[in-house]
Amino acid sequence: MDEKRGSDGPENPGESDGREAGRSESLDVRRQRLDAELLARRKVDPKKTSNQEAANGYALAVKLSSEFIAGVIVGALLGYLIDKFMGTAPWGMIVFLLLGFCAGVLNVLRSTGAVAQSDSTGRNKAGGREEDDRQ
Repeated sequence: MDEKRGSDGPENPGESDGREAGRSESLDVRRQRLDAELLARRKVDPKKTSNQEAANGYALAVKLSSEFIAGVIVGALLGYLIDKFMGTAPWGMIVFLLLGFCAGVLNVLRSTGAVAQSDSTGRNKAGGREEDDRQ
């Protein structure tokens, strides 16, 4: 009887280790349950989102590069045709190639939203007139 009063810890020294192992197991179980509940609430497969984001990135890259290349090709083609029919070689090609480059850059900037696009009434998408934006 005196032995039980004198002992501060549990009778079995391995008992505290068992409780800590039980706590970590319950923590793992709770963490797994929380992950499952979060996935159920999101209702989105994480693998699909990363693939979808990559596909959207590739689509944007193809769109922007095709707009830029189209501007350069159209400018070069117009320059070549002007040089051929007017005999101004190579000046038409040089001038229209530069104009095509500028048009391609402008198209890319408009597609990314860095430059406001204007509609046929002379108003940009922000609601102001184009002349007001230049000031």
